[in-house]
Amino acid sequence: MRRRGGGFRWPVMILFAVGAAIYYFMNQETVPFTERKQLRTMNVDQEMQLGLQSYQQILSDSNVLTDGPVVEVVQEIGARIARAAQAEDPGFEWAFNVIDSDQVNAFALPGGYTAVYTGLIPVAQNEDGLAVVMGHEVAHALAHHGAERMAQQNMQRIVGAGVAMGAGGMDYEAQRMVMGVFGGISQYGYALPFSRKHESEADYIGLILMARACYDPREAPRLWERMAAAGGATPPEFQSTHPSPETRISDFQTWMPEAVEIYNRNCPSDISL
Repeated sequence: MRRRGGGFRWPVMILFAVGAAIYYFMNQETVPFTERKQLRTMNVDQEMQLGLQSYQQILSDSNVLTDGPVVEVVQEIGARIARAAQAEDPGFEWAFNVIDSDQVNAFALPGGYTAVYTGLIPVAQNEDGLAVVMGHEVAHALAHHGAERMAQQNMQRIVGAGVAMGAGGMDYEAQRMVMGVFGGISQYGYALPFSRKHESEADYIGLILMARACYDPREAPRLWERMAAAGGATPPEFQSTHPSPETRISDFQTWMPEAVEIYNRNCPSDISL
């Protein structure tokens, strides 16, 4: 006769939940621009070291362009956006490179180590469009999203261990069910919305940066219309790490009055919007 397992061990789960809460509240930092509180345990020096190691590896495995018009434009946009971020810059070593690749993408690693793939250039179409993407990527670095993601994953592991130990006295099928439910909640109720929040925050910060750097912020929604057309079919937003292009365009329109006001205040009056 098959032995029945016990019930869920709630005291164990509560103990781990308290540990996760302490971990969360003892490691609070503030995101520049948005003033959002974030969980972060890694210091800037550690971020820069990890970012540089990854950057050097990516560049060594890639065809990096060293001169030409695209390189000059990317470095100029990068320098202007970095200057626009100066007040919030934690001491990053900004670097801007161009990688010859069909990828329609760019990235900025912790520490400010940034690269643009040449596949992005036709979709960006102009310097303002390129500034939208580069501002977004720089914003990820400024907001310490990589370090925050690592800290959040650690907290998920703490809670997950609590769930596993809490279910340890149950029979095998019940344990599988509990862990399956936890996995679904963790993925769709936490990890994916958390990633989309990072992307939206980087969109906002990047829009402010490009406006400060005197690039036309009105190009942002137009750029995402082109990105949507170039990207083809996408999964439903709740299954994605990124907001849908439609959501991003709507957000940009909401933030646009602030960005235009910053542009007009900081840029020459003869090109005010």
